[in-house]
Amino acid sequence: MNENQSNRRGFLKAGLTLGATTLVAPAMAITNVPAEEEGFKIAVGPYLQTNFNNSMTILWLTNKNAAGWVEFGEQAEQLSKKAYGKAELGLMQANSKLNVVTLKNLKPGTKYYYKIVSKEIKDFQPYKLTYGVTVNSAVEEFVNADRAKEEISFLMMNDTHDRPESIPQLLALVPDKKQDFIFFNGDIFDYQTDEKQIIEHMLQPCVDSFAKHTPFIYVRGNHETRGKFAREFPQYYMHVGHTAFTLGPVRFVILDTGEDKEDAHPVYADIVDFDDYRVQQAEWLKTEINSKEFKKAPFRVVMMHIPPRFSGDAHGPKHCTELFEPLLNQGKVDLVLSGHTHKYMVHQPDKALNHYPLIIGGGPRTGTRTITKITADRNKLVASMIDDSGKEVGAYTALRK
Repeated sequence: MNENQSNRRGFLKAGLTLGATTLVAPAMAITNVPAEEEGFKIAVGPYLQTNFNNSMTILWLTNKNAAGWVEFGEQAEQLSKKAYGKAELGLMQANSKLNVVTLKNLKPGTKYYYKIVSKEIKDFQPYKLTYGVTVNSAVEEFVNADRAKEEISFLMMNDTHDRPESIPQLLALVPDKKQDFIFFNGDIFDYQTDEKQIIEHMLQPCVDSFAKHTPFIYVRGNHETRGKFAREFPQYYMHVGHTAFTLGPVRFVILDTGEDKEDAHPVYADIVDFDDYRVQQAEWLKTEINSKEFKKAPFRVVMMHIPPRFSGDAHGPKHCTELFEPLLNQGKVDLVLSGHTHKYMVHQPDKALNHYPLIIGGGPRTGTRTITKITADRNKLVASMIDDSGKEVGAYTALRK
């Protein structure tokens, strides 16, 4: 949560100094020869996202504008189906570096094989399109989760704050790699700078570790609302805001808690409105807790970056308590998962305040980082929080009511 970030840029000054004057000797003059143009390639990916509705969204980035698609099937040797990214009004997704392709109508519990393909667009004229080379990934695989499965398992990470090495290090602490998904509970970055930061500090570590075959879900934290690239940031993910979905015995509800500062804070220069955004989410949450999917689920888990309690007196946390806690209590939520405070803690239910248990993950420095594993069947939900030494530092078990 430290806002004072070090300058990441380096500067190189070279010259031949004679007395107080800087000169370049003719024999040492440097000729600016253009470097060989980088070849067309996949910059990062593929990485998977889903809402567990018998669909899988596959994303990747190329280093130049292109047209892309996904070839897939139930056999690695026969990728007989093809899917394209969809734009609007009859146009396919093209002439972009970012590719987002959703495979629909997948069979529950079925393994699929796929590869991504991109064809470089060299020149895009009104009546003539010139293609360059075509590149593709290796054949990868994923299992389309059965929403009716009896048992589920997932991991939560939070508050890594531009420390990409934390992603593989924390994942290595959980030997069982067969997770239904990985959940990032905000503040994976300090602030949003550019596409390169998103690739190097999150996407590439995820791709290298798991994201080609296991989807991840992401809700932004307050730090993802900051910086000049914050408005472009969501396009690199299937979603980063509030949503709800069911997997196995659990109804998952994700809330986007926005910024912890007041909207009128000088650093935002009158260009944010998180108060109204949270109010809208509270109205949505009222509908959600009264839905059949929510009420009938054996367990209800809410995931939100800023905890609904126990996170200080700043405006954002207080607004979250005011808006969301009465609804969480009314909905008889079985578990809330949060981050933000950088102090890992398990808060037990309190009949006078939070009727729900609250697990807050730690971070971002070595010795304070955590990863939380949650498993659930129709009778029991178990959460175990592990610090970066591999020690369990928090646990909670909920039994079906």
